[in-house]
Amino acid sequence: ARTVELAEPQMESPPTALERVLLRARLQVGVGLLGAVALSWLYLVPVARDMYGAMNGPSAWMMQAEWDARYALLIFLMWAVMMVGMMLPSAAPAILLYARVLKNSPGAAQPVARTYAFTSGYLLAWTAFSAAATLLQWALTRLDWLSPMMESRTPLLAAVLLAAAGIYQWTPFKRACLAHCRSPLEFVTRRWKSGVAGALSLGTQHGLYCVGCCWALMLLLLAGGVMNLDWVGAITVFVLLEKLAPRGAQGGRLSGALLLAGAALLLIR
Repeated sequence: ARTVELAEPQMESPPTALERVLLRARLQVGVGLLGAVALSWLYLVPVARDMYGAMNGPSAWMMQAEWDARYALLIFLMWAVMMVGMMLPSAAPAILLYARVLKNSPGAAQPVARTYAFTSGYLLAWTAFSAAATLLQWALTRLDWLSPMMESRTPLLAAVLLAAAGIYQWTPFKRACLAHCRSPLEFVTRRWKSGVAGALSLGTQHGLYCVGCCWALMLLLLAGGVMNLDWVGAITVFVLLEKLAPRGAQGGRLSGALLLAGAALLLIR
């Protein structure tokens, strides 16, 4: 008689302790990113709605004619929170990629702390941008080129900002920074640094590339209104598409032409 041996079904081996730790770490990182973005928008939306409404709620502090240290600090914090809400969504894939590289690296220690350090370094670069934007807003206010609603008083300023952003979209530096932001894996693996301090340094470098990619787009808020939700939302969505969409790089160059056309239209009018 012929006997047929049936192979026993292959049972998946249970995850190791290290794999469980890394899976939990990635979950913690994802929840942390989502929470930071949500908290930023929970601040931005009520303040912006009140600013263009009664101005007797969370935006009441903005009704100040003269800048002092307290007002400058609040404006800086406003910019910093806005950069978290606008830029962290487009940076999330790179941050999660870093967490995945940690998972695949031998002896990955402190995965949550290192990923949060990487994120902190990224946000540190945008915090520096927020300080520069605060200084620029102060200078434009002193020149009476910005209104108390933080909008351009003159079409000339708006046209200059649109033209500068449009021209920058076509520069080699913009293309290089955008290429880095769209493909961060090579950067992470080539400049890999161990430890929490190394993660902070690596995240800061990545953030500087993103500042180099998007600084001109962020300054468009000074043209349409720093707390104008339409502008804030439109720029956030555009940055997401430019960094993550399949043809985002080509769209960036097309947007440069549209921004220049908008600047020309403002000057003609």
